[in-house]
Amino acid sequence: MRHITLLTDFGTTEGEHTVLKGVIWRILPGASIADLSHSISPQSILEGALVLERTAHFFPEETVHIVVIDPGVGTKRRPIAAQFGDQFFVGPDNGVCTTMLERAERLGLPVEIVHLDKPEYWLEDVTSIFHGRDIFAPSGGHLAAGVPLSDLGTPITDVIRIKKPEATIASDRIQGEVMHIDSYGNLICNIRREQIQKLGQVKVKFKNVELGEMVDTFGDKAEGEICPIYSPMYYLMIAETNGSAQKHLNAQRGDKVEVYKA
Repeated sequence: MRHITLLTDFGTTEGEHTVLKGVIWRILPGASIADLSHSISPQSILEGALVLERTAHFFPEETVHIVVIDPGVGTKRRPIAAQFGDQFFVGPDNGVCTTMLERAERLGLPVEIVHLDKPEYWLEDVTSIFHGRDIFAPSGGHLAAGVPLSDLGTPITDVIRIKKPEATIASDRIQGEVMHIDSYGNLICNIRREQIQKLGQVKVKFKNVELGEMVDTFGDKAEGEICPIYSPMYYLMIAETNGSAQKHLNAQRGDKVEVYKA
C-alpha cells in the first residue's frame, strides 16, 4: 500500500477535501493520507507547483500525490497520472506538475506519464465540474493500491508546463521578481542561491528600497527589520523578523527585485 497526499485549492469549510478521502478509502480502506494543503489560492497553478516543489520529494518512495487545482475542469484539458523519479502524481494536465517533472529531468530520474482515459478506474457517474472526486481520487486510490501506472491510461509525453518567471543575469547583478508570497508574508523570489553565490558578496534591492546584505537566519536582524535570506528551497526570500515583509514593503507578486555585487 502506497502513501497518498492531497493538494487542493478547496479550502476546508465546504467538505470537498474530505470527499476525496472518502472516495479513496472506499477503494483502499486504511490508506495513509496526508494533507499537503487545501489553502492554495483559488486557481493558482503556480502556487500549487511551488508547494509540490518543496514537499513531494520528502515523502516515502512511491507516494501518490493527488492534486486538484483545476481551473480548466470539464474542458479539453487532460487528466493525467505520472511517475517522476520515485514519486507519483495524479491531477490535471495544466502545468501544476511542472516542478516535479523538471526535478526528475534535472536529476536524470525516470519519467512516465499517462493520459487517464480508462473510465473503469473512475467513479461511475462523472460530473463536468468535480474531476477531483470523480477521476483523480479514484485513479489515485487504485494507483496506491498497486494498479500499474500503465493500466490507468495511454502514454503521453506532451504535458503542459508552466513558465516560471526567469531572472535576468548579468556579470554584476541579477534582476528578478516576487513569484510567491507565503502565509507569513515572506516574499519568495525567482532568484536561486547558486545564482547569487556566483556574484560573491551581494546586497539586495526591492523596487527602490535598499535591503542590505544577505543574512543567515531571522535572528540576525532585530524585530521588525527586513532580512534577505534563503528560503528552505534556496530561493531568495525577503522576510521581516517576527513580522510580514509583504505588509512592511506593500509588496505583491511581480514586484521587481535586484541582487548586485556589494
